[in-house]
Amino acid sequence: MLLQALAAVRDLSRLQDIVAILIRYGFGDLVARMGLTHTLERAGKVLHRNNAAEYAHLPAPTRVRRALEEMGPTFVKLGQVLATRVDLFEPDWIAEFGKLQDSAPPVPYADIQQQLTEDLGAPPETVFAAFDPVPLAAASIAQVYRARLEDGSEVVVKVRRPGIRPTIEADLRWLMRLSELAESESPELRSFRPKEVVRQFTQSLRRELDFAVESRNAERIAANFSNYSDTPEKKDTSLAPPIVIPRVYWQWTGERVCVQEYIAGIAGRQLKTVDESGLDRKLLARRGARAVLKMIVEDGFFHADPHPGNVFYLPDNRIAFIDFGMVGRLTEARREQMTRLLLGLVQHEAPRVVEVMLDWTGNGVIDEDGLTLEMEAFVDQYHGVPLKQLRLGTMLSDLVAILRQHQLMLPADLSLLVKAFISLEGMGRELDPDFDIASEAMPILEQSLRARYTPAALIKRGGNAISEALTMIAGLPHDLSHLLRAARRGKLEINIEVAHLKHVGNQLDGAVNRLAVGLVVAALTVGSAIVMTVPGLHWLGMSGFLCAALNGLWLLISIWKSNRADRE
Repeated sequence: MLLQALAAVRDLSRLQDIVAILIRYGFGDLVARMGLTHTLERAGKVLHRNNAAEYAHLPAPTRVRRALEEMGPTFVKLGQVLATRVDLFEPDWIAEFGKLQDSAPPVPYADIQQQLTEDLGAPPETVFAAFDPVPLAAASIAQVYRARLEDGSEVVVKVRRPGIRPTIEADLRWLMRLSELAESESPELRSFRPKEVVRQFTQSLRRELDFAVESRNAERIAANFSNYSDTPEKKDTSLAPPIVIPRVYWQWTGERVCVQEYIAGIAGRQLKTVDESGLDRKLLARRGARAVLKMIVEDGFFHADPHPGNVFYLPDNRIAFIDFGMVGRLTEARREQMTRLLLGLVQHEAPRVVEVMLDWTGNGVIDEDGLTLEMEAFVDQYHGVPLKQLRLGTMLSDLVAILRQHQLMLPADLSLLVKAFISLEGMGRELDPDFDIASEAMPILEQSLRARYTPAALIKRGGNAISEALTMIAGLPHDLSHLLRAARRGKLEINIEVAHLKHVGNQLDGAVNRLAVGLVVAALTVGSAIVMTVPGLHWLGMSGFLCAALNGLWLLISIWKSNRADRE
């Protein structure tokens, strides 16, 4: 408790900055409802409300996005994560969050050089054959420099901004406190699950702060593509690989610095340069889609942010992916579910889609019949639509909107997946207006589903099931022995919780308590009346009457509240 109190005092100035920004963008009512202005004023912090209506004319999504930009790197990253939560936010909110750009003024090289020297073990000018002190890019968390090794290899050096971690940790502490307040005090924000969102965001951002984690992600994806060919029937080992992942130089890579191969290619946003270089935009769109689908369906480990800024186009229509700070992970069971869902959408099989969606929502479905009918109507509207006219990303967005209407939330791993699909389809259509992701996905999905039912796969799953069963049987004697010992000692407990019986028990408990208070009130009234007849004890009688009146008032209020709750 003492450490938490000291941390809160230490972070007060940061909270003051956050609250001031929220007030300026028209969220003063929300701040007041959560009690933050009162907390700061009691701590002696002065809040200026003169500009509270400065941005009130802007739409709410725009105000939130601009407030996040002004609050700094942690909140920019939060907005980028929220852009993946298509299950929580309407499309206009997602569009605004998607505008958040992770850029910032560069830190002076003198500040970077000291930290870089500590991490490399020597000044960068001596470690590398050449080092350019002018950054290639400056983001909210890191800056990127270009260098050359002794063997002539070109590399990029990604350096974490000095002193950024304490600021981010303070922001994360306040975000968690604010999410708890928002969930308890604001019904309109409760449906966005702020505590769950902040918890997932905290885990994601802390991983992103560690460049060694990002480098391991890159190597894992590179290993998955080591023998990859998107045209296996024409595979030629003499050709350069179609998908390129930058090599990591581990001798200089750690938590705060990462040294990777420099990719000399055409940035994903420079489509005019793509045309001028003679690259095939249709082939690039298909090749990128197949690569991402492979990551999702076959590997279960995928680049979660495949937008044009993280893609380079190379000679021979090859594609390079960079920046693996945000990746998605899918278990084998989840991949199988996703395959069945996508095939159900593409092949217009409503029962298959409904089954998967109900598996995802778990026990949270309130109106299962209503959700099933809505899902069947949704899939049926695409019946007879040619495959090339399907917009898979749009279909997934509409499916998630149905879940959102039922106040259901996707599992965290799937929210990243849906966003990756939407980004992938958008990037493919920028390259090729006729890009058809459904046609690209179908062979991969069908192959994945067939692979699940090959003899080898069935034998593997059967072996796993038998192994689990044998493990359970082997542990059964120990479990029975433990149960019998507990029974002999009289410590055997069986806990059965029935929701309706628990409600009835609570009602009975409340009724007994009110009955007891009623008896006390009656006894005080009768006793006080008797005491009032004794000379010299009138004050004691009046005290008894006062206590009886207060208890009687409490009893009436309790009965009124109970009746009101039952009516609601």
